[in-house]
Amino acid sequence: MHIIVGTEILEVTVIAMRWLALLLLLDLTRVPALHAEAHEPFQVQGVQLPRTPVEDSVEDEARRKFERDQQKKANEERFQKVKEDTEKLVQLSNELKGYVGKANEHTLSLDVIKKAEEIERLARSVKDKMRAN
Repeated sequence: MHIIVGTEILEVTVIAMRWLALLLLLDLTRVPALHAEAHEPFQVQGVQLPRTPVEDSVEDEARRKFERDQQKKANEERFQKVKEDTEKLVQLSNELKGYVGKANEHTLSLDVIKKAEEIERLARSVKDKMRAN
């Protein structure tokens, strides 16, 4: 830096020093971004204030209520599905009874075996859903 008594050179030097200071300040604001990903823009992280016990208890209560509502909804859906599957079991059992009634002691159709297997799968499904409660 040259300091000459002339006002023009002194004025240019002061202006240059101000620009240099501004550039350095701008560059210093980017220093935290060096640790982040190179492609991510600089982000200022917000400061989280400590929560009061009242806020925590209200939030906890809201979360517990939400979880209870979700559990209740899941139980209602499971019960409805068990009810529908049970009605289907009754229908399949009646169909199996009809197939067996048409067969005689020497013939048993493939439909009877398939129907019995379908009933077995559905019965296991109903049992598993009931145990989930």
